[in-house]
Amino acid sequence: MEVYFITSNRHKLEEVRKILDMNIKSRSIELDEIQGIDAATVAIDKAKRAYAITRKPVIVEDTALYINALKGFPGALIKFMVLTVGCTGICRMLRPYTDREATAEACIVFYDGKVLKHFSGRVDGYMSYTVRGRNGFGFDSIFIPRGQSKTFAEMGEYEKNRISHRMKAVLKLKRYMKGRLA
Repeated sequence: MEVYFITSNRHKLEEVRKILDMNIKSRSIELDEIQGIDAATVAIDKAKRAYAITRKPVIVEDTALYINALKGFPGALIKFMVLTVGCTGICRMLRPYTDREATAEACIVFYDGKVLKHFSGRVDGYMSYTVRGRNGFGFDSIFIPRGQSKTFAEMGEYEKNRISHRMKAVLKLKRYMKGRLA
């Protein structure tokens, strides 16, 4: 089966390909994205839009960062926060708060025009006071998974992928795809 992972983020593509260990094609499509905090809602909508364009089975992923002190904001809007104020700006916004807890979520959706399946992976943690680390992308430099002392950006690829929200979601997709292809 020919499946397209729809993303313009090469870092996500690399991570997903390594974890899936499957031959998936990639396609970058500019999709209008609904604005919302819930990653699953955004990802499901993107999958339907991507399928309407490609007419091929698609996989899309959306990531969210739910910060307790901000009542779950920015959620799936994290990409836009990182693009506009950056991780340093997010750290500045959080200075007045003692509650540093946050949850990172990845939602992966498979859609073939008939079957729509979504898989979520979550990691609880807390927000760093400063930007730390050079690896990763997005909010990796300011999110510390619970039980860890390093941000995702301070971890090596293997260490991060062992525990990441994306890894958890992609492994669920992988189990589904293997069952579907068996």
